[in-house]
Amino acid sequence: MNRYAQILVNVPVCQSFTYEITEKTKMPGDSSLVVPGMRAEVMFGSRKVIGFIIDLNDKAPDGIPLEKIKYVLRIIDEEPVFTRELIELSKNISRYYLCSQGEALSAMVPSGKRESGTSSFIEEPSDYVKNDLSEEQKDAVKKIIQSVDTKKTLFHYLYGTTGSGKTEVFLQIAQHMLSQGKGVIYLVPEIGLTHQVVEEVKERFGNTAAVLHSGLTGSKKLAEWKRIIKNEARVVIGARSAVFAPVSNLGVIILDEEHDTSYKSGNTPRYHARQTAMMRCSKLKIPLIMGSATPSVEAWQLMNDGIIEKLCLTKRLSGGKPPEIEVVNLSCTKEDCSSISKTLEKQIREVHAQGRQTILFLNRRGFTHFFKCSSCGFELTCKNCSVSLTYHASDKRLRCHYCGYSITQPSTCPECGSLDIGYFGFGTEFIESEVKAKFPDCTVERIDTDSLDNRDALEERLEKFRQGKTDILLGTQMIAKGLNFPNLKLVGVILADTGLHLPDFRAAERTFSLLVQVAGRAGRFFPDGKVIVQSFYPDRPAIKFACTNDIQGFYDYETEQRKLLFFPPFSRLIRLVFRSAQKQLSEQASSSAYEVLEKELIQVKQKTPIENGYYDEILGPSECPLAMIAANYRFQIVLRATTIQHIHSAVHRFINFYKPLSGVYIEVDVDPVSLL
Repeated sequence: MNRYAQILVNVPVCQSFTYEITEKTKMPGDSSLVVPGMRAEVMFGSRKVIGFIIDLNDKAPDGIPLEKIKYVLRIIDEEPVFTRELIELSKNISRYYLCSQGEALSAMVPSGKRESGTSSFIEEPSDYVKNDLSEEQKDAVKKIIQSVDTKKTLFHYLYGTTGSGKTEVFLQIAQHMLSQGKGVIYLVPEIGLTHQVVEEVKERFGNTAAVLHSGLTGSKKLAEWKRIIKNEARVVIGARSAVFAPVSNLGVIILDEEHDTSYKSGNTPRYHARQTAMMRCSKLKIPLIMGSATPSVEAWQLMNDGIIEKLCLTKRLSGGKPPEIEVVNLSCTKEDCSSISKTLEKQIREVHAQGRQTILFLNRRGFTHFFKCSSCGFELTCKNCSVSLTYHASDKRLRCHYCGYSITQPSTCPECGSLDIGYFGFGTEFIESEVKAKFPDCTVERIDTDSLDNRDALEERLEKFRQGKTDILLGTQMIAKGLNFPNLKLVGVILADTGLHLPDFRAAERTFSLLVQVAGRAGRFFPDGKVIVQSFYPDRPAIKFACTNDIQGFYDYETEQRKLLFFPPFSRLIRLVFRSAQKQLSEQASSSAYEVLEKELIQVKQKTPIENGYYDEILGPSECPLAMIAANYRFQIVLRATTIQHIHSAVHRFINFYKPLSGVYIEVDVDPVSLL
């Protein structure tokens, strides 16, 4: 009998631990068989934890005294809940994202301890449909299937305007894989915001589909997980963590809305579902099919370089066409105290009179206090980093949160000398009260994280709008993607500029993407869709290109800017955040870490050949833009280089040998999508 188990634990320690399986070990049910892939309850120090069995041996490892080996308290599972493939994948996640293998495996496997009732589907899968596909859809399906069969290329991108039928192409590919006896993983950004796609998958594939998302309890998620392991579910749809689903004979991973930043984990391990899918597909030699109307700049560059095959859908289905977009320049109005311009107000009234509906969108994910001259429109940016400076009221200074550059609060406009300067912004609550006051005869619903008090509230409000019971829907990015409303005619963007003032090199990309996505809600079913974009800076490239629907123009401009400023995809980044309840400690830790990292990087480069054109630098330390979160002060260091090898090695050595100050926690983020 294999008595000694190698067990991984969810702690930041890069090793497995040996435990003995004895007669004291409680077994589940009548089973006495223990195999890798099961979970076990063990004592780790003075506490009970759930561990993951990755190997079994009949002898204890050399060098470990037998009397020091603790016994396994309990085997939790009757059957394995993770596979050899996932164990190997957890090694790769651990190495690349600089975390322990135990932390990586813990992020993959559901936390439920026992199986419970689940919301599994009882319908039978429908017959294979050759729906009425457009010629572009047929061509995309044909090319992908040919490429899959010949293994000519693994990475594909379905790039198409909103409403062009990307979902149906994905479903056709999934159906083809099932007919070949292979499994499918279908990733969406957030289940709550892509409800219609989930429903289509459930309707198409019935009982062979499983849904994995954070809304499920641990035990229900585990029940779905076990259906997948037992091959009862062959199509898995879910958000980010579904990329780890234990689908046997996996044939394809589909990643919808590839540009969405929610595919990046905000907790250890800080993995990106796109990169993880690429790892898994490369290892298994299976295709990854991505799609979006607004690809990330990184994906766009990979398409241009020929690493990802681009397939285009250019025409809207359902009888719609791209909406008419009108820009309202708020700098030319005297309505600073109002969030609704006269133009937008008039259009809302006309649409309501026609019995049609309106969406009002505000990108609230931005700093409300950005500097602006009302006379000439001048905005203060960092001289080194070309990002907006953020106003700090506490010391009356504007700061760059990349390099630490700062200036005192100006009393006049540095450009024109005007005294008419200020800091601008407003939120959804203010807009809601104004909309209700201006349109008392309209029913108004607001959708944002503050207004949703339970899990069902989002779908209830969206369904009311879909049924025509709500005249005006007001919300943040939660209403910008994946939603189709037949009676919607008007989309109003309250303030297009908000996201541009984030001190982040991705600010323009996010603003552009949101504008294109939210504008895509209009004109999907009728050719009379209208979008009104309110902006203080309508000539900014992100806004101008979005409003003229010049997708190519934006990416040409943005990639050139990234190249000039040495940001991804032309450089690689690793971010370290030092947080502590004491500001002095986090600042001190980041400063001392900078010195250590500088030395480590020099040593790494001395030992490893440096390719021609290589360049690296260490930015910071500086205070994070979100300087305090959950009563913790935050400072950051960002390592930047043309390739990741050397800075990755330096940070790896740093986290293995550096002992942080007591009371300081270090977050490591490889390829961060945000530096806030």
